[in-house]
Amino acid sequence: QVLLVESGGGSVQAGGSLRLSCKVFGYTYGSYCMGWFRQAPGKEREGVASMESDGAPSYAGSVKGRCTISKDNAKKTLYLQMNSLKPEDTAMYYCAADVHNRCWSQSEYNYWGQGPQVTVSS
Repeated sequence: QVLLVESGGGSVQAGGSLRLSCKVFGYTYGSYCMGWFRQAPGKEREGVASMESDGAPSYAGSVKGRCTISKDNAKKTLYLQMNSLKPEDTAMYYCAADVHNRCWSQSEYNYWGQGPQVTVSS
């Protein structure tokens, strides 16, 4: 089984920054799609950022320019750097990984992190 361990969630004032980390255990990190998804209360889970196995990133329009997805293959860790945070960014944030080529499609991921809360106050 694949295990994803997240860290970096918390509370921040509007305009602040956070970096989320997702360490992956149980498979060859570089061969997987990876992504970040979030779910606010009463809302469906939505994509934030994803990365192809070759490193190509995709971003939701609402976060593009404010967020950067990256990875450290040696540490088998995925990161999401979030800057200029807004109250509407408040949500549970989940990292995900799996072997497929449609990295934006959350329905194709079978392995998920625990979803730490990110709260942005005004």
